[in-house]
Amino acid sequence: MRFEPSPPVPDLPTTGRRPGNASVTRGDGFSGGCISLIVLLIEIPAAILLGLTLGLRGWGRADERSGSPAMDWVPILWLGGFTLCVLVVAVAFLCSAHPYAGAVQLLVAAVALIAVGNAWHEEYERAHPSPLPTCPTGAGVPCASSDPAVGR
Repeated sequence: MRFEPSPPVPDLPTTGRRPGNASVTRGDGFSGGCISLIVLLIEIPAAILLGLTLGLRGWGRADERSGSPAMDWVPILWLGGFTLCVLVVAVAFLCSAHPYAGAVQLLVAAVALIAVGNAWHEEYERAHPSPLPTCPTGAGVPCASSDPAVGR
């Protein structure tokens, strides 16, 4: 008994469409919208929890004014990690034929990237305060306020 292999590609019915343009290779708007909504409903509580933990973390240091503190990289790294996760999800959606869900994730990643830049700027300003102006009468000595409550 001899074994004869079948042809490698079966004949497709002729419908006027090319095999690369089949509707199963593209995601439709409804499924992309549903997937995008589900992922957003997961990401929103994660972002709120991240914001709360970072906000409560910096709550105790609001009155800290002795010297110039070191730059705190934790908020930047946490927000950057969140942004990176959103970008990975966006690329996965774009590669899996869900362009609408991928586009929404790219918008969320852009907003998260703006939050990363804002966090970095705030931490940089906190770690590198502007110098006090020189007193015109003190010959190069920084001016100090006459009211001790203003410095706090």
